[in-house]
Amino acid sequence: MQIELKLYASLGQYLPETAVHNVALIDVADGVNPEKVLSDRGVPLDQCHLVLVNGIYLAPSERGGHVLEDGDALAVWPPVAGG
Repeated sequence: MQIELKLYASLGQYLPETAVHNVALIDVADGVNPEKVLSDRGVPLDQCHLVLVNGIYLAPSERGGHVLEDGDALAVWPPVAGG
């Protein structure tokens, strides 16, 4: 199946070269969860601060149990600080 992976800020480096504006369509196995998708791409899970699936926030405790579906959009931001 295919999902849309969006990685922002410093996490953008883990996207494939085909990514456009921090977004890439990637093929993933059926029944996969966000945590698996990210770890398979080498994304450090401790740097995944804000994780959304189709615009809905997933708490860290939910990321390993949420099953992604074909066409889902997985968006991830690292921790940021500013003033």
